[in-house]
Amino acid sequence: MILLDFEKPIAELESKLADMKQLSDGRDENVTKAIQALDKKISELKKETFENLTGWQRVQLSRHPDRPYTLDYIYEITSDFIELHGDRTVSDDKAMIGGLGTIDDQTFMFIGQQKGRNTKQRQMRNFGMANPEGYRKALRLMKMAEKFGKPIVTFIDTPGAFPGLEAEERGQGEAIARNLKEMFMLKVPVICIIIGEGASGGALGIAIGDRVLMLENTWYSVISPESCSSILWRSWDYKEQAAEVLKLTANDMLKNKLIDGIVKEPLGGAHTDLKAMSAELKRIILENFKSLSKLSVQDRIDQRIEKFSAMGVVKE
Repeated sequence: MILLDFEKPIAELESKLADMKQLSDGRDENVTKAIQALDKKISELKKETFENLTGWQRVQLSRHPDRPYTLDYIYEITSDFIELHGDRTVSDDKAMIGGLGTIDDQTFMFIGQQKGRNTKQRQMRNFGMANPEGYRKALRLMKMAEKFGKPIVTFIDTPGAFPGLEAEERGQGEAIARNLKEMFMLKVPVICIIIGEGASGGALGIAIGDRVLMLENTWYSVISPESCSSILWRSWDYKEQAAEVLKLTANDMLKNKLIDGIVKEPLGGAHTDLKAMSAELKRIILENFKSLSKLSVQDRIDQRIEKFSAMGVVKE
């Protein structure tokens, strides 16, 4: 089990509790009371720790190696997911996945960035950093969903769009910009959920929706704390300060009216209980789809445009 620095005090107490339970035979009342007291202390410490995480600690949780990725959630919440491939121009970008899946008899078009678990998968998935063909594939699938009247759900989890020379040569900026423009005008409901990292235009390229939600321990910003630190302080050593200044947590984003809601995670993070996290995501998706379905197409588009147009506007 991989532990982050702030989780180690909890893990030490849990190890001590496990030892006490192993040695206890249940007959000594004092030992039983000591076990109960330690168990209570661990619960309180865990709750206090995860309710008061710093921005950098939430960034660390969003990158946890065991954290569920896009396909993990899709396979948990759908019964018949069919992945679709290719942008019909260049290639099939493995960093961007998409396809059709059913939740409670309602078909959705799922699109999202996908990271890898091991070295081979990470290379294949390009660490979740999509090329232009990835964003063009995403747009192709969105247009297909619109044609057949299927609502769209996007899962955002990327350290950014791929910054390589070949990506720029194939029009990375244009591909993302076109997605932004086209997503504003989609006639079907669009629900966007940040499930891990939400960095820069790489995240925004599939994040223009009627509802933009963030999981509790995720981040969403124009730049990562490390990159911000290297620009402002010429060193990565100030990434913790950068994370606070960037205001990139879900609470910060909701306070600044840049997202529509926060999805609660199991105590300890989404990776501690995939089934519970998936069940909550399923509930959130259906709940938002139900409310969005009540609006007319034009009302949805107008509200979508109005919401994003109001961001960053200062009124005196």
